Amino acid sequence: MSEKPAYFDLKTDLWKKGWENAKNYEDFLASAPIEHKVRWDESLKRSPDLTIQQKERLKGYNRILRILLVGGTWCMDCSRSGPYIKKIVEECDSKVELRFIDRETLPELRDELRIMGAPRVPSVIFLNEEWFEAGRFSDRTLSIYRSKLAREVGIGIDKGILSLLARETELAEWVDIIERLLIIQRVAPSLRKKYND
Repeated sequence: MSEKPAYFDLKTDLWKKGWENAKNYEDFLASAPIEHKVRWDESLKRSPDLTIQQKERLKGYNRILRILLVGGTWCMDCSRSGPYIKKIVEECDSKVELRFIDRETLPELRDELRIMGAPRVPSVIFLNEEWFEAGRFSDRTLSIYRSKLAREVGIGIDKGILSLLARETELAEWVDIIERLLIIQRVAPSLRKKYND
């Protein structure tokens, strides 16, 4: 009887399959209807630049991190988040890669990522070099949910999602999410042992 390894992920085949079927940002949008592409292009143009401090926080981890965004070109939240994540990854070390996959491409991936029973997007899966899930983040950031709560339920203040301040806040939340995953990769015991660092 063989002993289970200390570190394993039961879904590595699913993650690999998702990654292999995914596309880079430009190729993901290439087949989108023009009105979807225009919305993504406008969102990218309106995306704030990262601050010097944010850029510094994303460097020097020396680990492979694959970021797989499961979404749709039709999705408004994806058209905001996708460009932010693209800008963030461009500031990371070259070992950080980003790909996009339409949620309908792999039903088994879509169903693995259900939130509250529904196939919500965007869903972002963070994978290490061994195809282990390092983390995931789904749907909307906290600032976007706070605005939604204020608009729909009347609790709190709706700070919007399109103002410069709202965009800077959402971008900062995505920087925090990605920095967290970079740190997780850097301090992971199995990877520290592998790299002797």
